[in-house]
Amino acid sequence: MVKLQKTTPLSTEYLESLGFVWHTDSDESAYISDELVVLTKAEAEAYYKATNTLYNMYVEAAEYVIKNNLFHEIGIPFNLVEAIKESWENDVHWHLYGRFDLAGGIDSKPIKLLEFNADTPTALFETAIIQWAMLKKNNLEESSQFNATYEALIDNFKRLVTLEEDISTFEERYDDWKFLFTSIRGNAEEENTVKLLQYIAEEAGYITEFAYMDEVEFDDKEGIFLGDENYELWFKLIPWEDIALEESDLAMLLTNIIKNQKAIIFNPAYTLLFQSKGLLKILWDLYPNHPLLLESSFEPLEGQKQVKKPIFGREGGNVSILDENASELESVEGDYANHKMLYQAYTELATDTQGNSYQAGVFYAYEACGLGFRKGGRILDNMSKFVGHVVK
Repeated sequence: MVKLQKTTPLSTEYLESLGFVWHTDSDESAYISDELVVLTKAEAEAYYKATNTLYNMYVEAAEYVIKNNLFHEIGIPFNLVEAIKESWENDVHWHLYGRFDLAGGIDSKPIKLLEFNADTPTALFETAIIQWAMLKKNNLEESSQFNATYEALIDNFKRLVTLEEDISTFEERYDDWKFLFTSIRGNAEEENTVKLLQYIAEEAGYITEFAYMDEVEFDDKEGIFLGDENYELWFKLIPWEDIALEESDLAMLLTNIIKNQKAIIFNPAYTLLFQSKGLLKILWDLYPNHPLLLESSFEPLEGQKQVKKPIFGREGGNVSILDENASELESVEGDYANHKMLYQAYTELATDTQGNSYQAGVFYAYEACGLGFRKGGRILDNMSKFVGHVVK
C-alpha cells in the first residue's frame, strides 16, 4: 500500500490568493488531496535518476526519428516537420520544461515510463507552488520534498541565453530581448500557469509581457508582435499538434518565423516528437526490455494485458485497458479517437487502502527537478486529484 500522511487542507481563499483558482472539481470535490504521499530518500533519488536517464533516451529516439524520416510513423503532422527540423538543429531552441508520467517508484514497485508531457505539461502550479504551501501549513519541513521546480525553471530560463549549464554569464549576455507569454482566453488554469511562468522569467531577469492568443500578430518576415512591439521570445501554452491540425496557416507562419530567425518559441517545435506517444514504440525498438520501459507497439500486443491510447491526447481521453485477448476491460471517452493508437503493456499503479491509484509526475527542466502525484482510478482522467508528497 502507498504510505500516506493526513494533512490539514489549504483553504480555498488562501489558494485563490496564490492565483490557484481551479481548486474544486465539477462534482464540488476538492482537487488538492488532504493527504501526502510519504517517500523515502532512496525512492526520491530513484525518481530523479530514472527521469534523467529517460530524457537522454528521448533525445536519442528523437534523433533516430529525424535521421530516418519517421515523422509519419509517430503521427507528426506534415506541416510541422520543417519547424521540427529547424528547431532541432539550432541550440537556441532550448527545451524549457516537461513532465514525465511514471508508474511505480513507491510501494516497492519498479519505475516504468508511461509517457512524456514535453510540450504543454499541466500540474506545474501544483508542483512548484502548492506543495510548498501544503508542507508549511502543516508545520512540516518545507525542504522535505523532491521539489526544486521553481528554482530549476529560473535557472533554465537563464540558459535560454547562456545555452549551457553555467548561468553565471546571463546578465552580461542578455540583450534586453523581450519575452511574450500567451494563453487562450477563458481558461483560468492555463492563464495562471502561463502567468506563473512569466513571473519566474521576470525573476530570472527578462523583460516580459502577457497577452491572449487572439491579441498576438504573426509576420513570417518580421516576427511576433503585440501591438507595435516586437518580441524575440514567445511562450505559448497551446499544443503544437493543435496548431498543426486546427491552425494550418499559423503553423506555416511559425515555421517561417523559425526559419527566418525572427523569434524563438517555447517549448520548441521538436518537443512534439517527445509529446507523441508514438515515440514510446521507437524507444522500445531502440532499448528493448529496458527496465524503465514498457513494451509498446502500433499493433495489439499478443497474449498480455495492455493499454490502448491515442498518440496525442490528454487526461485519459480515449484510453482503454485491454485484456490478453485485446478485449476492452475499461475505457474513458474523449476527443482523441481519430489519432493513431499505441498499445503499451499494462502495469499496475501503486494503490492505497481505498483502491485509489497513484501516478508520479516528475518535472524536467535541464534535469529532473520536482515530483507530484495524481490519484484516481486505473485510468487517470480529468477528475483525478493532485497529491503532494513528503520525504522522510
